[in-house]
Amino acid sequence: MTKRKQDLLETIFFPLPAIILVALMIYIPFVLSGYYSFTRWNGIAKDPEWVGLRNFINIFSGNTDFFKTLSFTFRYTVFFMIFTNIIALFLAMALVNKFRLANLLRGVFFIPYVMSMIIVGFLWQFIFTSGFDTLYKMTGWGLFNWSWLGTPKMAGISVIVVGIWQSLGFYMVLYIAGFESMPSDVLEAATVDGATGWIRMKNVILPLLAPSISTCMFMSLTNSLKLYDIVQSLTRGGPAGSTVTVTVGIYRDAFQSNRYGLGAAESLLFFIIILVLTQIVNRVFKPEV
Repeated sequence: MTKRKQDLLETIFFPLPAIILVALMIYIPFVLSGYYSFTRWNGIAKDPEWVGLRNFINIFSGNTDFFKTLSFTFRYTVFFMIFTNIIALFLAMALVNKFRLANLLRGVFFIPYVMSMIIVGFLWQFIFTSGFDTLYKMTGWGLFNWSWLGTPKMAGISVIVVGIWQSLGFYMVLYIAGFESMPSDVLEAATVDGATGWIRMKNVILPLLAPSISTCMFMSLTNSLKLYDIVQSLTRGGPAGSTVTVTVGIYRDAFQSNRYGLGAAESLLFFIIILVLTQIVNRVFKPEV
């Protein structure tokens, strides 16, 4: 066998197992989901009934809760992206400095991220009920007597707070990496030139931090749009369905109501929405080369 044929065979067969696995786990289910979105199927019948665009018509005519769940998902995403990145950025600025407890505090802020989101949801469910009730009796502060999970508005805020708390350490670490990769000579030159405070932050630090900001904004967008675990364990979509996200709604339609065709149609629409949003965010926050 010639060297050229051997290289060709290696190029074909070495990545073949990975290609087959990815196709079986991602591409084939995606194509099948597109097919099922045009059918009525309960997940049991042998032959799905072809209904054309009826599932999409039901979605856009308001016969489903898709746009209601999409509205809450968008609100969560906006608040999550803004507050997570701002808080993580300021934490990174504080912890990038060398002081005695810096490494300990980095670990403390990162611990929630490695915890299971299901456990985080149950933990905060206990805090919002029994924990805050005990603190209210001890302090008398009205903040701890609010119905954090009992009203639609407060339940939505609770989900946002828990989501930010759980993910904060991850984005903080990314920003710390960005700060530590900055060239020290540029920062020193800016200080010598008299750039201090907000001017130094705006004209020197933020441009150098652009790759980290772009990465964090993109990842916070994708992570917030696919929110599922915290909602299921913290509020279960309540009260009155006010905290049901798109992913939870799709799960309920497909696997609890046995409307697999409708769930597939909602999944396809959500995929298109995510695709558009990620392209917009990438263009807006793309670092200049």
